[in-house]
Amino acid sequence: MLSQEESENIRKQLIKQVGENFPADKKSAAISQINEMSPEDLEDFIEKNNIQQQGNSEGKCIFCSIIFNEIPSYKIDENKSALAVLEINPISKGHVIIIPKEHSKEIKKTEKSLASIIKKLSKRIQSLFSPKEVKVSYSQMFGHSIINLLPIYENETMDSKRHKTESAQLEEMQKIFLKESKTKSKVEKISKPKAKIIKEKNLWLPRRLP
Repeated sequence: MLSQEESENIRKQLIKQVGENFPADKKSAAISQINEMSPEDLEDFIEKNNIQQQGNSEGKCIFCSIIFNEIPSYKIDENKSALAVLEINPISKGHVIIIPKEHSKEIKKTEKSLASIIKKLSKRIQSLFSPKEVKVSYSQMFGHSIINLLPIYENETMDSKRHKTESAQLEEMQKIFLKESKTKSKVEKISKPKAKIIKEKNLWLPRRLP
C-alpha cells in the first residue's frame, strides 16, 4: 500500500500529466477525480493503466527510487542483490519488504541470490518478535518484483488490514533491527583466544615411578 507521501507525489504527477495532455474542457473534471482518489484508488488506477511512476527525471519506479535513495525509507539491511526496508503500512509487527535491485517482473531470475537475505531477516524477525512463523510472499508492483516477510502472530495474511504507522514508530522499529544486527556482528568478530604454546622446558610432568 502506498504511503501518504507517495500518494501525494503520484497525485501531483498525474495532475501534471492531465494539465499537459488533456483537452481544456476535460482537465477540470479529471483533476477533481484524481484529488478524490484514496491511496488504494491511486495504486489500483496505476496498476490497471500500466502507468510507470516518475520517481525522477529518469522515470524510475517507486521501488527503484527507494533503492537509489530518491524516496526516503527505513532501511534495515542490504546486500549486493537487494535492499530490505520496513513496510510503512504494516500488517503485523516487524513486517519487512525486500526489494531486488534489479527492476524485473520475473523474481525467479534473482531468487537464488535473494535467498540469503530472506533467510537472514526471517531469522532476525523470529528472534526479535517471536511470531508463530514468518511468511514469505512474492509479488510485483509497477513492474518491480518484491518480497514481503510477514510475521504471523494469529491468522494474518497479505489481505489482512494494514495499520498506519507514524514515523517515530518506524524509526524505533528500525533501531531495534539495526541494534540486533550490530550486536550479532560484534559477536561474530570476537576473536577466539589463542592456544597457549607449550614448550618442553616449561612443561611440568609427574615424576616417573621406577
